[in-house]
Amino acid sequence: MITADGARWLEAAFLGLVQGLNEFLPVSSSAHVRIAGALLPSGNDPGAAFTAITQIGTEAAVLLYFRRDIGRIAAAWCGALARPRTSLSPDTRLGWLILLGTLPIALLGLALKHQIECNLRDLYVTATMLIGFGLVLGLADRLGARRRSLKRLGWRHGLLLGLAQALALVPGVSRSGGTISAALLLGYTREAAARYSFLLAIPAVLASGVFELADSWGKANPIGAGPTLLATVIAFIVGYGVIVAFLRLIRTRSFLPFVMYRLAAGATVLALLTSGIIAAR
Repeated sequence: MITADGARWLEAAFLGLVQGLNEFLPVSSSAHVRIAGALLPSGNDPGAAFTAITQIGTEAAVLLYFRRDIGRIAAAWCGALARPRTSLSPDTRLGWLILLGTLPIALLGLALKHQIECNLRDLYVTATMLIGFGLVLGLADRLGARRRSLKRLGWRHGLLLGLAQALALVPGVSRSGGTISAALLLGYTREAAARYSFLLAIPAVLASGVFELADSWGKANPIGAGPTLLATVIAFIVGYGVIVAFLRLIRTRSFLPFVMYRLAAGATVLALLTSGIIAAR
């Protein structure tokens, strides 16, 4: 017989798997962790803090996979600071654009912290966002010109993509889904849109995770510190594999499977809510 403590570890491991599988796909990992928590035997909402902390694991996977790109961008950006009168290289500009694109989600995240942790975690909101932004992703993938590379990314587009990323503060939108949809509508290729969504997320997700870790330190939470650490490690391992597979997939395939999945997932959650099988909060 599994003890209550053992069940908590198993649930955390499962939620870490859910986080790792969904963080980089345009389907909203925060929505899936929220929904999975409601379907588990405990029925608990893992909470925004748990989600943010486990995202440190998935972002560590991004740091590992894109280590050469990140090192090159960081070196170019630091070099430009030392030589401010030199013209901006593509890598230097990309570094500045990532910082610029991080501002909207950072400012809105702080301003709307209470709503994000409480009101916006309502599963009716989550299901609606899964469906609504699934349609947005489908339209963007169909209508986008898909000709631009990241070398053509400018300041105006950088800010617009940052605003699109900020929409992911609402569970169900998807950080990668919002950024990728906006990039496709602006004419970028699928691979460029996905790669930039991963790079753009690094400062915001790591900052959010560290903030929530510090804020929740020593406080009681429904998961526990040990299980949360386990979930974070699992999210890292699984997330790395998903990055590799996802970038290979979108070189030759459209986002239609993800659109269909979002519509089906949103409809299923609405059905579970209306039938009383799960609670909205």
